Amino acid sequence: MLLCFALSSCNNKEGEGGTGTVQGYVKLVHHPDDNYQLEADTLDAAKTDVFIVYGDEEFYGNDTETNPEGFYQFNYLTPGDYTVFAYSTLPTGEKVAVSEKVTLERGKVAQVPTIYVHDGKAYGTSVITGKVWAWYFHNNEWRGEGWAYEHRVYLRKLGEIYHFDDARVGVGGVFAFQKVLPGTYEVITYTQDAQEVPFPVIDTVTVEANQVFQMEPDTTFIVRIQV
Repeated sequence: MLLCFALSSCNNKEGEGGTGTVQGYVKLVHHPDDNYQLEADTLDAAKTDVFIVYGDEEFYGNDTETNPEGFYQFNYLTPGDYTVFAYSTLPTGEKVAVSEKVTLERGKVAQVPTIYVHDGKAYGTSVITGKVWAWYFHNNEWRGEGWAYEHRVYLRKLGEIYHFDDARVGVGGVFAFQKVLPGTYEVITYTQDAQEVPFPVIDTVTVEANQVFQMEPDTTFIVRIQV
């Protein structure tokens, strides 16, 4: 009968007690504001918690923190299959696990594919843009018309009560909502009646991922504004 001189030599289960290493990097995805090209920047995800699952276990077996370069490492592991994950934060504040799997050979180093996470400030990768035209009145007398510079426009998810984003109309009457997730939304602005009572003007749009959604010219908002 042979005796085991080291725990790792008789351990067929994933976990600690071996001579292998699992390592990799975590990157933080950041979409700069006012970037209409939607080019995502990536930063080193420093001081980010990373977790490792041994084999097919239901719970993680160990955790560590990335260094300033976003690098992490788990040492002294036995051969087998491992899952590494970190948490990504959605715009709603909800956290979801982003994971990668590797197979570790005895005494080797297994390089995990880079894990990309968001910090909740990076929304989607689409833009909704349109225009607002204004009819100007003073004491109900016509004062002219033109692009509604500085007028506010709001964005809310279809079926919800409150808006989650707003924008001001810029040069040429253009407004834009950036970093929008795929889905159906209501674009809202306000006009006034002859008694200066405001009421909403709403258009419904559906956007896909990586899309610059241009509201059609015939849906340009026309608002009445008392000046």
